[in-house]
Amino acid sequence: MRIKPGLKIIIGFLLINAWAFSQDPNFYIFLCLGQSNMEGNARIEPQDTTVDIRFQVLEAVDCPNLGRIKGIWYTAVPPLCRCYTGLSPADYFGRTMVASFPDSISVGVINVSVAGCKIELYDKDNFQSYADSAPDWMKNMIKEYGGNPYARLVEMAKLAQKDGVIKGILLHQGESNTNDSLWTQKVKLIYDHLIQDLNLKADSVPLLAGELVNADQGGACASMNSIIGTLPQIIPNSYVILSNGCAARPDNLHFTAEGYSMLGKRFAERMLLILGFQLEKSDK
Repeated sequence: MRIKPGLKIIIGFLLINAWAFSQDPNFYIFLCLGQSNMEGNARIEPQDTTVDIRFQVLEAVDCPNLGRIKGIWYTAVPPLCRCYTGLSPADYFGRTMVASFPDSISVGVINVSVAGCKIELYDKDNFQSYADSAPDWMKNMIKEYGGNPYARLVEMAKLAQKDGVIKGILLHQGESNTNDSLWTQKVKLIYDHLIQDLNLKADSVPLLAGELVNADQGGACASMNSIIGTLPQIIPNSYVILSNGCAARPDNLHFTAEGYSMLGKRFAERMLLILGFQLEKSDK
């Protein structure tokens, strides 16, 4: 059957509108990046595998062992980074968020993190020289992101924007940049690139940066926290998430599962306040 020109216009209009309204404004998406603590270093326990379906993860790599495909949303059962990573702050950030939101709001995370990396790995204009000089074990992780973790994060974020709205960015990085006085400027460059590349507005997309293992837990890189603490002076819409009291593993670099849970809840508490919600339950 031949379709009249006028009918074609109407059908086209309806299709365009169907596409435009496919994005759910109540699907809140958060980008997560960093090194091993954001990647997830704690063992996943049975209790961690029960997750509200309103908490989703967009898989950033293919994971045959998990039955997951890159670019597809799944219920956020850990691991939330790559195929064999562990529990991270993103886990209990998302769990706390959905527990505190009304049932109409869902949460999605995208976690692109690389153990041991410097912040320079996420500098889209200069990452290659750093990646080329990385040890082989790190190069293998970078390869899982197509050789460019920043580009993979943007690629996945653009896919996610078809489904929901990016509401914030979570960062946990700094151990490999300890005492780097330029760290805040480097983070600002990456943040600015994300805002630009994803067509976001800086005043509506906060950056939350977690402290490293605190001095009260014998943190090997705790001196970096004083530098992380100055980030709001460089990025107006940024917040520092304190790590005091968050239990650490014997290496004094990584948190325990309990430490990740506490830190993730603190990320959530701050984000909820920014978004105008209250924490359902507090660990204080």
